[in-house]
Amino acid sequence: MAAERILVVDDDTNICELLRLYLEKEGYEVALAHNGSDAVTAFRELSPSLMLLDIMLPVLDGWQVCREVRKFSDKPIIMLTAKGETFDKVLGFELGADDYVVKPFDAKEVMARVKAVLRRSGSSAAQADIKEVRYDKLSINLTNYELRVDGKKVDTPPKELELIYHLASNPNRVFTRDQLLDEVWGFDYYGDSRTVDVHVKRLREKLEGVSEKWELKTVWSVGYKFETKD
Repeated sequence: MAAERILVVDDDTNICELLRLYLEKEGYEVALAHNGSDAVTAFRELSPSLMLLDIMLPVLDGWQVCREVRKFSDKPIIMLTAKGETFDKVLGFELGADDYVVKPFDAKEVMARVKAVLRRSGSSAAQADIKEVRYDKLSINLTNYELRVDGKKVDTPPKELELIYHLASNPNRVFTRDQLLDEVWGFDYYGDSRTVDVHVKRLREKLEGVSEKWELKTVWSVGYKFETKD
């Protein structure tokens, strides 16, 4: 089986070479880009399994690259940056990023994040069992990472799909934001609860008003649930 390809985008060549060394040691193919424009071109041409994307880039910054890539691909993106403020994290997730690593980082942690995101996104070896839940006008398939709303496929980043799958697999159960961070993002995720709010907001934009038989509902002061109705 061909090795999965990772696109590393950073204008610091030392960081690129460090990540290349670790990624190749783990068996990945690695491609590099050092500015935003080249990153978008490389993504189109190579269709990598995942992109490690710095924010502070020449020509196009990481936000712009993420926005452009999300126009034609749902492949996972891990933002890689020295900026650690909540606003930057939320903006990254709103643009479609799947994870966020703040510099300075431990290369081993980045490798663990890459493996976890690829595993969750379905880019790694497929599982034997089909994971799918269905409701009126809604199908959530976690095996091929496909969301269908009223019969039409809706482009959905991996983390959004995992979140709605988790909620819909446990109808009428209320989850706190911390529970969702732990159960969907994983124990190794260091983000805050606003991450959940951002993803729910984006899901609502895709699901609002589709059916009267179910609803992605906020339970005030607690969290969220996928509510089914008689």
